[in-house]
Amino acid sequence: MGFSSMDAMTRRFRLVRAVAVLGLGLCVTACAPSSGDPAGTGKASAVRLPDVVGGFDYQLGGAYPPPPGVTIVERDRTAEPAGAGYDICYVNGFQTQPGESRAFAAAHPELVVQTGSGPLVDEGWPDEYLFDTSTADKRAALAELVGEWIDGCAADGFAAVEIDNLDSYTRSQGALAADDNLALAATYAERAHAAGLAIAQKNTADQVSALRALGYDFAVTESCVEYEECAAYAAEHPVVLDIEYTDELGEDGFADACVDPGRPGVMILRDHSLRTPGNAEYVYRSCD
Repeated sequence: MGFSSMDAMTRRFRLVRAVAVLGLGLCVTACAPSSGDPAGTGKASAVRLPDVVGGFDYQLGGAYPPPPGVTIVERDRTAEPAGAGYDICYVNGFQTQPGESRAFAAAHPELVVQTGSGPLVDEGWPDEYLFDTSTADKRAALAELVGEWIDGCAADGFAAVEIDNLDSYTRSQGALAADDNLALAATYAERAHAAGLAIAQKNTADQVSALRALGYDFAVTESCVEYEECAAYAAEHPVVLDIEYTDELGEDGFADACVDPGRPGVMILRDHSLRTPGNAEYVYRSCD
């Protein structure tokens, strides 16, 4: 899913135990086998998970001061961290970003899925091209490019990365396979942990067990209440941050979900374009 500051939209597609509390997050360290170290070698870098007591905001449509009580903020990798407590860096790991697609395809034509008429676009997001994950060499090249973005998130002060569009294989017209995307997802997890970052699964409920086994630390979900997927994420991840939308679940549905004991521990309602305060269509609600 791609975003820009003026035209932000979201896509609705979709072993570790916390051993100590550190700052505003749960500490996952080498003192026990961590999700970044599934073999239990004790070599994983320390990472923090979001503290579910803190409020959450999803600011991919543009950065702004977090609402009162919010300590967990997700922003695009090109934005500065909010500094409210726990910052998540959005990285489009399997498709190009709007505004960068043509330049990326010109510089790396072999790394985007090609058709007879040019790069394969996501039908729902025609300004995004699908990365070609079909061979080990291509995955290695993508891992290096995206790995630099992940390292940049760490250098900028983010605590975690969220990798989007793992499910690009479902929109690839048969050019990509789930196993190849999962292989690249594993490399992203290794890179994030090496940089000291936690890594979040984004959507793709049918792959939650596989991603957890590959070292993904928590989940950022869209519309898991609307699509009845929350339980799948909660069964595998210690932290689930869920975003519901006004044009799907709606205000009344969100209010009902907030009093449901089975809801995600952290859940917010946003306008689907993720607008900033001051815009008449901006909506932010939390269960608190």
